[in-house]
Amino acid sequence: MRGTLDYLQYSAMPILKLVRGMSLAAAVALLAGCDAVVMSPSGDVAAQQRDLIVWATVLMLLVIVPVIILTLLFAWRYRSSNKEATYKPDWDHSTVLELVIWGVPLLIIIALGAMTYVSTHKLDPYRPLDRIAPGKPVPEDMEPLVVEVVSLDWKWLFFYPEQGIATVNELAAPVDRPIRFKITSSSTMNSFFIPALAGQIYAMAGMETKLHGVINEEGVYDGFSANYSGAGFSHMRFKFHGLSEAGFDEWVAKVAAEGGTLDRDVYRELEKPSEREPVHYYAEVDPTLYDAILNLCVEPGTMCMKDMMMFGHGGHHGGHGGDKADKAEGHGGHGDHAAGHEQHQ
Repeated sequence: MRGTLDYLQYSAMPILKLVRGMSLAAAVALLAGCDAVVMSPSGDVAAQQRDLIVWATVLMLLVIVPVIILTLLFAWRYRSSNKEATYKPDWDHSTVLELVIWGVPLLIIIALGAMTYVSTHKLDPYRPLDRIAPGKPVPEDMEPLVVEVVSLDWKWLFFYPEQGIATVNELAAPVDRPIRFKITSSSTMNSFFIPALAGQIYAMAGMETKLHGVINEEGVYDGFSANYSGAGFSHMRFKFHGLSEAGFDEWVAKVAAEGGTLDRDVYRELEKPSEREPVHYYAEVDPTLYDAILNLCVEPGTMCMKDMMMFGHGGHHGGHGGDKADKAEGHGGHGDHAAGHEQHQ
């Protein structure tokens, strides 16, 4: 019996190796596809982030590559069979070598730190854009396109407050126009990410994050959640359309013509967990809905978070007023006590 098992195991090894190799090849292919988007973006912000990755990698390779080459070179030159190699068993110090070993990494760290500091402030997702592309500043009379984003289980809801429309799992914007995203979540934390446009930003219930970006080339790009949020996470994807100005106007007209109504009742049905949700268009949108989602007060009779905070703030001051009244009353008591002393005298 043991011999049979050994034989089967030995026979299955080539198959297992083949399956392992195919799985590895598939993983490499998928990763290569992801890297192709990140390293070849179509938006200026994503391009600047790509450049930061490239320069940081190059600076680190200035140490890594020489170390790898010298390791192989030393192993070959000072092999035991090479009798011509210099043999110095008592050697223990070189000032030049010490300066290189410590000086080069220090210079690289300084360069990385300076580059990261500048890029961190320049590419802050909350910071409005000052340029559309290299050498092309944002025109003074150009206003950004405002898009309000809500992550649901497991789909994306997009409000266009200026256009008065909303969509599910489809996003569009004109090329070379700044976009200002306002992002929140109905419940579970997610991460809003369009690799071709800009970096990811988290979506959290009761909070609003912001992201500024611009798309410079027409096309259809993938968007998705980069943060695991449950069973339908892997299908929480949408398409982002980069359109010309005329094409964007046509898209808005299409949504307005084909869309339905999005009020609080419709939203409560939409909010229920679902997977592989198809694209929906809404032409008539409750203008207070996004604010209600952000403040967790979509349900009738629910106090909004902003009102709750204002109420708590007012109650806090009221408490101080009560304390002052109590203190005044206490001082009055002291006065009565003094009057009693005078009467006794």
